[in-house]
Amino acid sequence: MSNRKINTKIYKAIYLLAEELLEADRIGDQAAFDGFYAELKAICVNNEDTDKDHPEQWETLADFTEDLDAALIIYDKALAKAQAINAKDHLASIAFSMAVLQIELNQTDKAIENLQNAKIAANKSEDKEFKVEIDELLTTLLAKQD
Repeated sequence: MSNRKINTKIYKAIYLLAEELLEADRIGDQAAFDGFYAELKAICVNNEDTDKDHPEQWETLADFTEDLDAALIIYDKALAKAQAINAKDHLASIAFSMAVLQIELNQTDKAIENLQNAKIAANKSEDKEFKVEIDELLTTLLAKQD
């Protein structure tokens, strides 16, 4: 994964599949959702450990994985791939997404750890709203622990 940028064709395919998945979910078409999800998963698997492998495709797959535990496993894979190329924006967004799921699964300690990691990774980000969102969620969780 020496490439820091995602392959443009793959990015477009992932983006289009994400739109199709959102639409299938919006209209409640599970069969279409499952088909688009399978296509997205195939892109990830086919590119894995090639020069086309990128954390963004895995993060997108995790975003649309309905089983929370399975999604966390995929996010973990995306996180490792983001660490390998030091992709700070991806590190932040993946850690944040993991934390949100971990809160749903009552894994507060892990969620706090991921939010702290997201905060560090987002440190130099231009996305001020995202930084505030991380801070607010982290503050809320830490307050609940007291």
